[in-house]
Amino acid sequence: MATMTSKYDRRSFMKVSGLVSGGILIGFNLFTACKEKAEVPVDIAQLDFKDFNAFIKIADNGAVTIFSPNPEIGQGVKTAMPMIIAEELDVPWKNVYVEQAPLDTKNFTRQVAGGSQSIRAGWDALRQTGATARQMLINAAAAKWDIDSSECTTLDGFVISPNGTKLGYGELVTDAAQLEVPEEVTLKEPKDFKIIGTDTKNVDIDKIVTGKPLYGYDYKEDGMVIASVMRPPAFGKKLESFDDSDARAVDGVVDVIRFDDKIAVLAKDTWSAMKGKRALQANYVVDSKLESSEEHDKILTGLLDGKEFNTMRKDGDINKAFAEADQVLERTYEAPFLPHNCMEPMNFFANVTADKIHLVGPIQTPEGTANGVAEKLGRDINDVHLEMTRMGGGFGRRLYGDFVMEAAQISDLAKKPVKVVFSREDDMTAGTYRPSTKYRFKASVKDGKITGYHLKEAAINSNMYGLIPNFFPAGCIENYQVDVAKYDSNISTGAWRAPYTNFLAYAEQSFFDELSEVMNVDRVQMRLDLLQKVKGTTDERIQYSPERMEDVINTVVDKSGWGKQEDGVYQGFCAYYCHNTHVAEVADVVLEGGQPVVKKVTCVVDCGIVVNPLGALNQIEGGIVDGIGHSMYSDFTFKDGQPDSSNYGTYRLIRMQEAPKVETHFIQNELSPTGLGEPALPAAGAAVANAIKAATGQRLYKQPFTKYMKVKELIG
Repeated sequence: MATMTSKYDRRSFMKVSGLVSGGILIGFNLFTACKEKAEVPVDIAQLDFKDFNAFIKIADNGAVTIFSPNPEIGQGVKTAMPMIIAEELDVPWKNVYVEQAPLDTKNFTRQVAGGSQSIRAGWDALRQTGATARQMLINAAAAKWDIDSSECTTLDGFVISPNGTKLGYGELVTDAAQLEVPEEVTLKEPKDFKIIGTDTKNVDIDKIVTGKPLYGYDYKEDGMVIASVMRPPAFGKKLESFDDSDARAVDGVVDVIRFDDKIAVLAKDTWSAMKGKRALQANYVVDSKLESSEEHDKILTGLLDGKEFNTMRKDGDINKAFAEADQVLERTYEAPFLPHNCMEPMNFFANVTADKIHLVGPIQTPEGTANGVAEKLGRDINDVHLEMTRMGGGFGRRLYGDFVMEAAQISDLAKKPVKVVFSREDDMTAGTYRPSTKYRFKASVKDGKITGYHLKEAAINSNMYGLIPNFFPAGCIENYQVDVAKYDSNISTGAWRAPYTNFLAYAEQSFFDELSEVMNVDRVQMRLDLLQKVKGTTDERIQYSPERMEDVINTVVDKSGWGKQEDGVYQGFCAYYCHNTHVAEVADVVLEGGQPVVKKVTCVVDCGIVVNPLGALNQIEGGIVDGIGHSMYSDFTFKDGQPDSSNYGTYRLIRMQEAPKVETHFIQNELSPTGLGEPALPAAGAAVANAIKAATGQRLYKQPFTKYMKVKELIG
C-alpha cells in the first residue's frame, strides 16, 4: 500500500547542488511530419523515425521515440527518464517508445548507474530537453500563423493557436529545425504534470515476463564463441603453468588462451566452455599473502584500538566531553564481506577488429569501461563502440569493468567475437565484495544531555566517503568526531548497494537506541530533540535537512502505530539519510517458535517529486527486503585467500516467504527528486535489529543476526 501524504513546500530547507547535464543538442537533426488523428501502429519497426535531437525521434504518425541514456539495472530509469522528457515535450505517454541509448560521450554526460543519482543528476537537463524541443515547435507554428509564440499552447503532440487551430509536431519539424535553439524555456509547474507522478509500468516488462532477449546473457552474434575463464583460486595466488590437452579434447571447445594469470576456454556453447574449463590442469603458486577472515578480525580490532586515524570531521573537544561526563557508552559493531549476487552473473560481448572495438553487455560505468578497454589494448577511444543491455541486477558490482576487459582481451587474442560468461561460482569467488568493516561508537552524557560523540571506522581497503561524516547526527552534538582507518588487502572490494551506509545505519541507529535506554529517555523523542539543535544551521557541511528528517519521523510514528501495537508485536525504529533522501522505518517483529520473524515494515520516504510512483515502490520494497535479508542471513568469509562459499547452497539469502509486508508512504512536495535505488536499504537492518531487541532483550552487535542471536536461551 502506498499513500501520498500532503505536506507544505519547504524549498528554503533544501540545499541546492549543481546538477550534471544529460546533454542538450536541440535542432541539429531533421525530423518528419506528424499528422493529426493518426493512430500509433503496434509494430514500431514499420515506422519512419527521424532524429529530433540526441534524446528524441518523431515519426510521421505522431509516435515519439525517446532514448534513455543511463544504464538500466532494475532501478527504473529506462522508464522514468523518458517520462520526464515526454512530460515537458507534452506528448501522450501511450505514443512514446523508449530505446536504450548506447554510450555517446558527445551527446550525453554521466551515463552512469550508481549512487542513486541518475534522476537527481538528470532532472533539470531532461526537463530542459523536452521543453526546448516543445518551444522550437511552438516557434515554428507561431511563424506559420504570423502570431507571437506566447499566444500558442501545446496539447498531446500538437501546437494550438488562440482560435483553436492545430498543427501536429511533425508538420512543424522542417521549419523548426531551421530556427535558433532558444536559450531560455518555460518549464511546467508541478501542478500541471500529467505523466510525472502517475503509475507507469516498466517499459521492458512485457519482454521480461515473456523471456524475450533483453539482457547481456541473451546477446548473440554470428560467429560468436563463448569464453569460460579460469581465474586464480585464491586472492594472493598467480598462474605458474597449465596443461590444456584435456580441455581441448572436449567436444565443442575451439581454443584455449592464456592472458594475464587467467586461462580462457573458448567453445561453441556455454556448456562446452564450462566443461572445458573444468578439464584444465593448472598450477597456481603463492604470489602474496593468503589472508583469512580470522586474521582480518584481529587486524580491524587492532586498528580501532590504535592511534593511527584519518580524521574526517572534528567539532569541539570529545576528550574533554568524555572526561567531564556523568555516563559514557561505548559499543563496537561488526559486518562481514558480502558478494553482490546479481541474479544475472557477469557477462559481456566483445569483437575486437582492426577497425573498431564493439562491446555489448550489462555495465554500470560504460564511459570509464570503454576508456579502460581502449587503454588496455592501446587503441584510440574513438575506436570503441559500447552498447548497454538491461542488467539482471548490479548493486555496485557492475561499476567495475573487469569482465568487460576480459572479453576484450580474449577477443583481441582470438581474433573472434567473444562473449565471456561467469558461472554462479565464478561470480561469487572472483568478485568485488563489500568490505568487512567495524564501527566503534562512544558517547558521553552530562546532565541528561549528549555532550560528546566519537565514531571510529576500521575497514578493509577503503573508508567511508567524505559526505557520510556530515550526515545525522553531525551538527547536533557540540563535541563530535569521525575517524577512519583501513587495512590494505589483496582481496578485491568495492561499492555494494548503499556503500558503507548499508551497515553504518544499522550500527549507528542501534547505538542510538541503546543510548536512549542508558539515558532513560524516549528513543524517538531523543532523535527529534537532537534535530532541533541543527535547525537553521549555517554549517554548509551538513548534508541532511532537519526539517525533512523530522517530517519522516513524525509520519512513520503515525502511520506505523508506533507504541500502539497489539500484544506479541515488537517494534523497532530507524530514521536515516543517505543518497540525498530522508527515510524512516518501523519494523514489526513477532516470535514464532522462539524465533523472531519480521512481519511488516512501515516506511516513510521524502525523495522530493516522485516521478513514477509504481517504480518508486519497487525500489523501496526491494531495498527493504534486500536490507533485511543481508542483515539477517548473509555471511561471507575467507580462509587462505579463498572464499568459503561459492554458491547458494552455502550462502544464505532471504527466502520469498521471509519477505515482510511493506507499507510505503511518500512525503509529497515539489522539491527536485532525489535517490531511491539505495536509501530504503540501510534503515531496514537497523529497524529490525531494534525490533529484535524489543522482542528478545538481546542487543545485536554483529551481522548476520541469525549467526549471533541466542534467542532460545533468552526466552527459555
